[in-house]
Amino acid sequence: MYLRPDELSQALLALKSAPLTVVAGATDFYPARVGRPVAEDVLDITAIRSLRGIRQEPEWLRIGALTTWTDLISLDLPPVFAGLKAAAREIGGVQVQNAGTIAGNICNASPAADGVPALLALDAQVELSATDNVRRVALEGFVTGSRRTQRRPDELVTAVLVPAWGPSARSLFFKLGARRYLVISIVIVAVTVEANAAGTVERARVAVGACSEVAQRLRALETRLCGERFSPALVDLVQAEDFAALTPRSDIRGSADYRNDAAQTLVRRALTELSQ
Repeated sequence: MYLRPDELSQALLALKSAPLTVVAGATDFYPARVGRPVAEDVLDITAIRSLRGIRQEPEWLRIGALTTWTDLISLDLPPVFAGLKAAAREIGGVQVQNAGTIAGNICNASPAADGVPALLALDAQVELSATDNVRRVALEGFVTGSRRTQRRPDELVTAVLVPAWGPSARSLFFKLGARRYLVISIVIVAVTVEANAAGTVERARVAVGACSEVAQRLRALETRLCGERFSPALVDLVQAEDFAALTPRSDIRGSADYRNDAAQTLVRRALTELSQ
């Protein structure tokens, strides 16, 4: 069965009626099935125009589930979104960025998903809709493992919500790969820092991806950064113990020790560049 509704209500009714595989940009769906027929029933949501676009709301910036990475790149957004835009430019080639969606990237729940650390560093939440309920889940809790999320069979991710940050907030995104483009990440780091009028760090978020089954925030480091002068000296606060919860694996792209060392280097580099 293949369904392509043009209204959100129709899609939610379909999900309530039967188990369906949701497809948006399909940039992961089809490559995973090369050489074999599609056996599952598919719900194609690409015709639901209400799910595409970015708009400012009182409490947050609302990123519709069908918003593509190209959509995001093309918009004039505050400086705090520089890290997310940098991540968008690293996701596949232009063709993938034109079709791939932000919600699809987090629902795919790959340990090396480039968008997840950048969104974690923005305190993003995920909006999940069903026929009788709408709930919001912090992105940090939404992805529960490799290819696993909190989305229930009758729910659809309808938006990613980024809460308000102050005008001083800045972010950076770094991706380490075996080559410059079209590569699976070895290490991903995203950092967001907001300072007050006195030049003191008021809020900090540090996220590392591709070093665990799920991208993780370094909460101890975030706490240590707050209250400190926003200066290059912040790099001295980074400790090896901050990365102890990461569980990088060794594979053809790099050893676990290499990944851990690279994560520390990239976090220090991000803090140095942001403070300058």
